[in-house]
Amino acid sequence: MSQISALETSALDTRVPALLRELEGKSIVESLTLLAAEFEGQIAFSSSLGIEDQLITHYIFENNLPIRVFSLDTGRLFNETYTLLHKTNQHYGKNIEVFFPQHEAVERLVTEKGTLSFYNSIENRKECCYIRKVEPLKRALQGVKLWVTGIRAEQSDARHDLQLLEWDPGFQTIKYNPLLDWSFEGVREAVKELHIPYNPLHDKGFVSIGCAPCTRAIAEGEDFRAGRWWWESNSKKECGLHAR
Repeated sequence: MSQISALETSALDTRVPALLRELEGKSIVESLTLLAAEFEGQIAFSSSLGIEDQLITHYIFENNLPIRVFSLDTGRLFNETYTLLHKTNQHYGKNIEVFFPQHEAVERLVTEKGTLSFYNSIENRKECCYIRKVEPLKRALQGVKLWVTGIRAEQSDARHDLQLLEWDPGFQTIKYNPLLDWSFEGVREAVKELHIPYNPLHDKGFVSIGCAPCTRAIAEGEDFRAGRWWWESNSKKECGLHAR
């Protein structure tokens, strides 16, 4: 995967308004098809294997769209997530590309700070997130001009001002958020109607599923993001993948 030059990056940023006009009135599949043709060989979808991402994976794989689908294996995922990765590959007869963190960085972190350093401070938690998620994502997005995500606005306050299509200055790519305005229940209904495999933890109160030590089920009435890094009370509850 090649790097994108500064000149290309600047040109990409200015294309967002025109692309938004092209996507107006189109379905998600129609939009993905258009963007796949527009950014041939330079478009990718990052899946966390959450229920939203399973829906987008279905749209891509079921329609044989030429879009790379990849996932980040932090080394701390739930067993149910690993099982779902296997089931998804088998279901569609395709393989999701997997990126791991750099082992030297993980070894150094665990040796110097232990296996549970993220509980000690927000800084430590963000350090772990960077090593296990952000750095691998940077490698996965090398040469990518259009990044498809499964994020939704209602997932956190920090995501309320996101746009359907926007420039991501951190990763220097255009980001497409096709499920931005969808509700969690709307996603669940679509996934069940289409018989898409999904993580059974979603049926046990887990609305957002990340690393096992950092994720729990939420109780009725709790904020959507309450199940992620629940020991933090004054944080935007983001890991750095979709920082604003």
